[in-house]
Amino acid sequence: MVPEALRSIPEGSVDVTSPVTIDGLSYVDPTDPAMPMYRLLANLRSPVALRDLMIRPVRTGYIGEGYTPPDPSMVPESGAEAEPDVDVSQVYLPIDGGVARCQLYRPRSVDAEEQLPVIVYLHGGGFTVGSSEDCDFLTRKLARTNRALVVSANYRMAPEFPFPTPFDDAMGVYRWVADHAALLGGGAGPVVVAGDSAGSNLAAAMPLRARDEGVRVPDAVVLLGAMTDFRFERWPSFQAMAPRGIVYDSAFAGFLRGAYVPTTAWDHPWVSPIEGDLADYPLTVIATGTHDPMIDSSKTFAQRVEGEGGRVVTYFPEGMPHGFYFFPKVHPEEDVAYTTVRGALASLLATV
Repeated sequence: MVPEALRSIPEGSVDVTSPVTIDGLSYVDPTDPAMPMYRLLANLRSPVALRDLMIRPVRTGYIGEGYTPPDPSMVPESGAEAEPDVDVSQVYLPIDGGVARCQLYRPRSVDAEEQLPVIVYLHGGGFTVGSSEDCDFLTRKLARTNRALVVSANYRMAPEFPFPTPFDDAMGVYRWVADHAALLGGGAGPVVVAGDSAGSNLAAAMPLRARDEGVRVPDAVVLLGAMTDFRFERWPSFQAMAPRGIVYDSAFAGFLRGAYVPTTAWDHPWVSPIEGDLADYPLTVIATGTHDPMIDSSKTFAQRVEGEGGRVVTYFPEGMPHGFYFFPKVHPEEDVAYTTVRGALASLLATV
């Protein structure tokens, strides 16, 4: 069903979302008058740029790349084991500068020729780590429980590529899918944008950018571990929980902010959607645990959307941390989150 041309990188093009192994920002012109000091630093420490020094432990310590092999008895089921009745394939979708590698998730319970509602999904990872493979369980489950085609997109990472590049990539995938869903097996009906953590920030900002640029606005937004505000410190929940956080803490939040938005105002609506004009904002589904430092901003975002007349469905499970929805069968609240999403989207997705 999917055109073969989308199955590989076109000749003369490039997958811009492929990880960058060398930070081009560290290049210094040999004629720079400060070069003697930079050479001195290079002799004393490696890497030279502090951003490279700081991103290394973030990336090597991320899930699956840790220093100590995990206890096999505590490794959760893979996405394929937890949600086997979903077919997964890979495509390269055209965006500015080349193509973006994406994965397609299609429930096996539907006919191969049936056109499905579409969910564009954006992975988390603090804008600095992660890929579509990391959230394989989430996207499989969203595909099955919503009887939908999920397009899980990759995007370029900070600090090599700060705002707006990751958002540009995500927006490029969304725009292409909104215009060409039929080529992937999607229908002409609603298109939902969804994401977890950093991906939820990109998803939450998409309706605002779409409206600003005069393109189709997503029909609904799903935010898991909603991250809608970069001014973290003003929220009591962040002040109370982030300094000694486990899943993430205030130190990492400050690092990812400096990596992703080093020169952009933190209250820019495409950065902090909570500060945007939320009039006519689409149906919004939010699932954030009460032990997530972002819980106060999540609740306030929901209130502001509702205050502008928007429909919001929320799930704020007591005691749950950031990412409680990420692994299968660790918390029963994980399944409730997806049930909540399915219920909120049911009438919308039935219109395909």
